[in-house]
Amino acid sequence: MSAAQADPYPGPLPRAGEGASRRLSTFAFLHPIEPAQLQVYLDAFPGVEFLQLDGDALPQGLERAQAGAISWVGPPVDDILAAGRSLQWLHQRGAGIDRIATPALVASDVLLTNGSGNHAINIAEHVLGLMLAFARQFPALLRAQGERRWTPPAAGSLFELSGQTLAVIGAGALGCAVAERAAAFGMRVHGVRRSPASEPPPGFVAMAAMDALDGVLREADHVVITLPLTAETRGLFSTARIAAMKPGAHLYNVGRGAIVDQGALLEALRAGHLAGAGLDVTDPEPLPADSPLWAEPGVVITAHSSGLTPRSYARYQALLLDNLGRFMRGEELLNLVDKRRGY
Repeated sequence: MSAAQADPYPGPLPRAGEGASRRLSTFAFLHPIEPAQLQVYLDAFPGVEFLQLDGDALPQGLERAQAGAISWVGPPVDDILAAGRSLQWLHQRGAGIDRIATPALVASDVLLTNGSGNHAINIAEHVLGLMLAFARQFPALLRAQGERRWTPPAAGSLFELSGQTLAVIGAGALGCAVAERAAAFGMRVHGVRRSPASEPPPGFVAMAAMDALDGVLREADHVVITLPLTAETRGLFSTARIAAMKPGAHLYNVGRGAIVDQGALLEALRAGHLAGAGLDVTDPEPLPADSPLWAEPGVVITAHSSGLTPRSYARYQALLLDNLGRFMRGEELLNLVDKRRGY
């Protein structure tokens, strides 16, 4: 069993309050939840009162809640904090916290956990799908199909992933899932992360720190961005950094759109420095209809769909149930976020 399969929710763990049980009498779902979904929590924790949103309004009794679950759909986090005066812990359904990391949340004593790892499998498969699409010239073939043209690609325009080098920028749960799958295709996978471990995780042949990023980019045929959006990563792929990439490389972004300077990316594509880009995220979103990226032949845009999977809620539920038990027993929570760092 792979590391990603054995532990789908890796991440830092809290240290404050370990070893002593915490009181949890009231938990608030601050995102929509179906009755059948709610029943699972009622059955698992019969002594806990579970609050729900009242339409779009905060639930009555939120001031009593010691913990709650939030999502990209629901009331603003600052409203939740103002009303939830007893909150000790919030769980964010998704992995990225850039949209909820308000000054009030960052400065608060409320623990924040996230869904890191919940979408690692489907997003990694999405990335490999984009890579294979470029390797086999599927975008051009689909355009030909739409025009009813029988036009096989030139052999020289195709390539094989086997033997090529992939750089994964951000080696968390998602980056590790990409690396394992790419390695299975025979790729050499190099990782870049803030704090490299002494031994690279499964799938990687090497791991480097962020200050070695440009050197890794110069050797990579494919570059996958799996980073969160933070003050340090915003605009990380600037004109100069894109210029540092290997000529003819492909860039894939499944992190956040603002990590990449889209103007610089477009220039690099048009100049032939980069061969293609797979963009699941853009800046802004939705991408405006008049953006030149839509019509660029070497670009595949997938409308922030890589995180979609029919198994999403099941993974979220399993993690939240686990953490609810851990919280009540005073054990280490999974996926604790460093709110100041942003991940």
